[in-house]
Amino acid sequence: MSPLPLRLSPGDDLRAAVVAALAASGERAGFVLQGIGSLSVAQLRYAGVPQPAELRGDLEILTLAGSVSPDGAHLHMSVSDAQGRVLGGHVGPGCIVRTTAELLLALLPGQRFTREHDPQTGYPELKIG
Repeated sequence: MSPLPLRLSPGDDLRAAVVAALAASGERAGFVLQGIGSLSVAQLRYAGVPQPAELRGDLEILTLAGSVSPDGAHLHMSVSDAQGRVLGGHVGPGCIVRTTAELLLALLPGQRFTREHDPQTGYPELKIG
């Protein structure tokens, strides 16, 4: 395992930046071990709900973790709002960094992750190869 710390800047799309970092590394498999920071927009898909909910405002990233492959990421995150309320779920595209996001990506040399449609779940699921 090879660590790759990342710092994202205001306006960055969190999910897109994670996938781009893996691509730039030349590796084909990774995990986000943890992330903290802030967002101005969060797109979170809750369990059993097909579309993400859009949260806007000053949001703190409390946790962030998931798998990353060249064809996408499967990330989960919890955020808190300015009143301390916490929400969490599956990270969708369009989570926009407010001030910073600090992440630790673990690259897995010699491994290859892909995401393939699973007819049982209806979602693109991790394939380790």
